[in-house]
Amino acid sequence: MSERDETKNQHPRVVVVYLLRDGAEGPEVLLGEKRRGLGTGRLVGPGGKREPGEAAVETAVREVAEEVGLRLDPADLEARGTLDYRFPYRPSWSQFSDVFVCRHWSGTPTASDELEPRWIPVDAVPYAAMWDDAKYWLPAVLDGGTVDARFTFAEDDATVAGFTGVGVGVDAP
Repeated sequence: MSERDETKNQHPRVVVVYLLRDGAEGPEVLLGEKRRGLGTGRLVGPGGKREPGEAAVETAVREVAEEVGLRLDPADLEARGTLDYRFPYRPSWSQFSDVFVCRHWSGTPTASDELEPRWIPVDAVPYAAMWDDAKYWLPAVLDGGTVDARFTFAEDDATVAGFTGVGVGVDAP
């Protein structure tokens, strides 16, 4: 996204980080049950809102430390794309997200007032427990791909009504 496009987008800027490790039976991703705020009860990756003047990578490092207690080196973050979320029936929820994957960190995941983290096998991610859009793009990102897409949510503010962009699968799990 160009700097000009970024200044035109008036939606809040957020980040999400998917931490990956090799588990006993294959790759695992760290997801957490959201304990408060937008998406309470859903499984999400650690992340959150960018502070004024903060780069996306800085936000990723800060939010992962705050939400799951892990320390990241910014150089270990892999930028995997952007997501533009539109909620026409609840515009205050609309936001623009930078997506990262990370395979190296220090510490052990711990719960916070934001997230209750747990490792989940990548091939068993419970997409029905996540935001509806995740099933369209997250499998490819966890498999090494990228995404640059806009998702528009339906009147129920939960179901994807439509999407455009690249890195989005039409045959979602």
